[in-house]
Amino acid sequence: MEISSRSRALLTRDVSRAEQAIRSGGLVAIPTETVYGLAADATNPVAVRRLFEVKGRPVDHPLIVHLHSADQLDKWAEELNETALILTRAAWPGPLTVIVPRASGVLDVVTGGLDTVGLRVPAHPLALELLDRVGVGLAAPSANRFGSVSPTTAEHVLHDLGDLLDPALDVVLDGGPCPVGVESSIVDCTSEPPQILRAGGVGSEEISRLLNGGVAGSSGPARASGMLTSHYAPSCVVKLVDNADDAMALRAGSPNSAILDLSDDLVAYARNLYGRLREADEQGLKTLIAVLPPADGLGHAIRDRLEKAAAPRPS
Repeated sequence: MEISSRSRALLTRDVSRAEQAIRSGGLVAIPTETVYGLAADATNPVAVRRLFEVKGRPVDHPLIVHLHSADQLDKWAEELNETALILTRAAWPGPLTVIVPRASGVLDVVTGGLDTVGLRVPAHPLALELLDRVGVGLAAPSANRFGSVSPTTAEHVLHDLGDLLDPALDVVLDGGPCPVGVESSIVDCTSEPPQILRAGGVGSEEISRLLNGGVAGSSGPARASGMLTSHYAPSCVVKLVDNADDAMALRAGSPNSAILDLSDDLVAYARNLYGRLREADEQGLKTLIAVLPPADGLGHAIRDRLEKAAAPRPS
């Protein structure tokens, strides 16, 4: 992928430069253990609105607020029930977002007008250092154009958003490749039983274990990031199969195609998934044939992302 010199001027490993950008109302692409997020000061409505504009994200889609530690929860959550306390104590810092009742001062533009807010503490040293320095929550969806493949390297961010960000104001903080590679799991702690709204970096089995089995799958309209039917989509057609034999048979009749199959290593599959989807487009493939992994642990998140990537695109 070709990156312009203007876009490369956004790139830094200097957390103090990222801190200054946040304090000045700019946007910072931050590395997390899941994917890169496009961060704005969640208490600055002008910065948050610009985040929506740059990303091309519908304004009624709520954002996840990233915190430095659970000590900041009382500034963002009206109350925490036992479910939220169990999950945050067990899984933070880490790839788990909890949906809880919002505190009175949380901006409507952050929550999409809902009476709840999504919160998480990421497990990445640069993100945590930045959060510690700025002392505020950072609203941060994935650092890509809405609906497209999420970025897991700083280069991906520059490719997607470099021409839309301002080198005089914004920053892309390079923290290397994201080690998990898929977004956080999202659990709605306000419903009874709690609902997993999005499969992610913490497996549904682990969430169920923590809550003694008292958890349900998502249902109803989209209430959190990544719940649309078509999402995480490359330009090429994605076709799904259950095993390698089916993949080989399908490829035989599909010109300009390739097979994606890392189903024997779920950690590697998750870490490399978005990069492989991007590579398919860079190579000009017409079709990517993906072998679905087992529905276990990270496999749930991988299957979810592949199914959304393969879904019919909005016209």
